[in-house]
Amino acid sequence: MKDVKIKNRNGALNLSVLWAALFVLVCHVPSQAQSLVSLDADGPGNTYELINGVLAPGYNAVENPECAHPSFGRHIAEVFDATLNKFVFEFYSHVAEDNDRCINFDRQRVEIKTYDQSPANLIGTVGETVTYKWQFRLPIGFQPSSSFTHIHQVKAVGGDESDPIFTLTVRKGNPNKLELIHDNTSKVAIVNLSLFAGVWVEATETLSIGPNGTYNMQIKRVSDGVTVLSYSSSNIRTIRPSNNFIRPKWGIYRSLNNAADLRDDSIRFGTISIAENNVVVPLQLTAFTAIPGASYVSLNWKTASEINLKNFTIERSVDGNQFYPVHVLAAAGNNSSTQKYLYVDKAPLTGKNYYRLKQTSKDGSIYYSHIIVVDFNFKDGSLLRIFPNPVTNRLNVQLPFSGANNLQAVIADSQGVSCVTVTVTSSNISEALTNNLPRLKKGWYTLRINDGNLSYQTAFIKQ
Repeated sequence: MKDVKIKNRNGALNLSVLWAALFVLVCHVPSQAQSLVSLDADGPGNTYELINGVLAPGYNAVENPECAHPSFGRHIAEVFDATLNKFVFEFYSHVAEDNDRCINFDRQRVEIKTYDQSPANLIGTVGETVTYKWQFRLPIGFQPSSSFTHIHQVKAVGGDESDPIFTLTVRKGNPNKLELIHDNTSKVAIVNLSLFAGVWVEATETLSIGPNGTYNMQIKRVSDGVTVLSYSSSNIRTIRPSNNFIRPKWGIYRSLNNAADLRDDSIRFGTISIAENNVVVPLQLTAFTAIPGASYVSLNWKTASEINLKNFTIERSVDGNQFYPVHVLAAAGNNSSTQKYLYVDKAPLTGKNYYRLKQTSKDGSIYYSHIIVVDFNFKDGSLLRIFPNPVTNRLNVQLPFSGANNLQAVIADSQGVSCVTVTVTSSNISEALTNNLPRLKKGWYTLRINDGNLSYQTAFIKQ
């Protein structure tokens, strides 16, 4: 008998409760002409994983100085804020220890971002309108550089990308200022920094993207809604002709040219959201569930509508961060009625199995579902097992039988292509497969053992 649980990142959920909740909460990508994604802190632990899962699923959306300052640990934490009565993100920057990712040593950076590995609805292209909304609080006595201390940037990617399109910069002066800068040259709005000291504010920034675009920035106090910075333009360049897209960044990015002016500092960020208008997202996903069986996981999902949707890629992970493709399933394409899909994973891992759907439209746009987790703890020893998993330099195999000769062992990659085929015995299978590990690249693999009558299969990750 095996112990099966389905968990979210905060703990176990009852299956019946989860089944009902998933239809409403797990993943809803609207088919209307607006896409909204929000990033909220939910408590200490797994902070980078949470950020990556929203801004760049399967990739790294966090830029930090931990290569130079590992003893401090992660430079973004989730802390409880009494004023907002919720958990928020706190970014830390240290004058003596931190730099810019061990690349630049005259500046310091701890930022989160979207970029070319992010879903299409989190980066802005010509003709789209995007709205970035976030809450932030500067501590009392925050000490900025006289050169630059950026706390938000809208950056361009591709072509002429060296300078940001817009920056929100804190600058030392008499008095200190908060500046909104266009194209790294024009200070389009300047306000006294004292307006922000120890006070939670909410910024709303809306851009229609083009060489003659529109721009609006409003920053208001959370406590009473009073506007403390305002700027708008109906004809302003929001992307350069050579750029491929724009993307947002939040955090602390400051110069060390005058390090004596600085102190170890922090900034708190509340809810961060990205809304994209004037785009047609490819589907409305109304359900995504994972139901464990005796030796498999049944993945089921439903769509209420599909517009030029090409396919679904079922992706799986051992840690909820790095995902690998398991199977590609064609989508209905165009329809406005309910479509049901099913995929059976016949080789789940022992332990946690993280699943998500990568949804690809015919124009190449990509959208991701939320992640669901199935936790298998096999106790009866009746199934094929690999440990440790992920595998590094040794592959240990536990067979559900012993004393067998002339077994065929086949290792196949995530696309089903055979990489290793050997004849083994139950006593030497671990050694034989370990000897073949150098032939495997990093990635997701399945191991199938045939004894002439029966076939046993499981999966592992090569690191």
